[in-house]
Amino acid sequence: MAGGPGSRFWPVSRNQMPKQFLDILGTGKSFLQHTFERFASIIPKENILVVTSIHYESIVKEQLPDILPEYILLEPYRRNTAPCMAYASYKLLKRDPEASVVVAPSDHLILDEELYTSTIRNALDYADNNNVLITLGINPNRAETAYGYIQANKPKHLSVNGNIAYEVKTFTEKPDDELAQVFFNSGEFLWNSGTFIANLATIIEELDNHLPDVSQLFREGKQVYYTPYEQPYIARVYDECKSISIDYGIMEKTDKAIVYPVSFGWSDIGTWDSLYAVGEKDRDGNLARVSKSLLKNVSNSIIYCKGDKKVVVASGLDNYMIVNTDDLLLICPRDESVYKGLFADLSLNDLAEYQ
Repeated sequence: MAGGPGSRFWPVSRNQMPKQFLDILGTGKSFLQHTFERFASIIPKENILVVTSIHYESIVKEQLPDILPEYILLEPYRRNTAPCMAYASYKLLKRDPEASVVVAPSDHLILDEELYTSTIRNALDYADNNNVLITLGINPNRAETAYGYIQANKPKHLSVNGNIAYEVKTFTEKPDDELAQVFFNSGEFLWNSGTFIANLATIIEELDNHLPDVSQLFREGKQVYYTPYEQPYIARVYDECKSISIDYGIMEKTDKAIVYPVSFGWSDIGTWDSLYAVGEKDRDGNLARVSKSLLKNVSNSIIYCKGDKKVVVASGLDNYMIVNTDDLLLICPRDESVYKGLFADLSLNDLAEYQ
């Protein structure tokens, strides 16, 4: 899934070049490229689909020259993750009804690649022969409000090829501070990684059961997939299709959900603070993504500068952000770095050219 706007990483992530296509980690590769390579070590490259916005087609082709053109699925409008999954699932259904599928975001950080690939293989093997929807759950290390939470029914555990998994009791999307603390303290909740594994038949069945209107729209296109008529049909479907997430549309309702706790080192790198949490910092707690800086009495701050020549000089800052791009300089406290919070009092029209 590679169609999101990445707005919480503004001003580096913009509508025309969102986070999944950027090298925010400084590795020389974008999040999308890392994700593609990760899955190419698990399955053949020709079995990988990317669902993205029609506006990002050329970027995907440039960054992933090995992907089959017919497996770049282009959404004319953003409709959240459930229509995205439905489109890919019905297109796959025409090619291989017996397939098992991983539905994964394209912009997450995985630290232990070997453990991640073995986890995905285990889950796929289990999904081949079981009518379940597996979600990967991350053991939380703090009360985080930026992630969704999964409550595990811990008395009812089962084995995914020797690894413990649990029936799911509840899904909760991005709680407030107080509720996140309750979840963390209880020991019953895991962070929702946004990654789902199931066989295709189960996905289709649960789409039919819980999102029948969405399912029917994509089912009716079975004759046009892999033909020149596919894109015009999808444009009409997305005109009619409601916007809803996999979590709200399916996972909160299904009785087939199980959560597989994992510990391969994960972050969705969805905010500047999440980058700060995983990034290497200097002795004063500063995360610097800049060729050269002169910092005096600066601590616990983020300094990010595009380009190789500019020197960043700062003094007397604690818990601040300095983000410099080709056309914009952002300086603000780190706790105001969320786009909507920072500009709550400004008209979006004032910032239209910078979005």
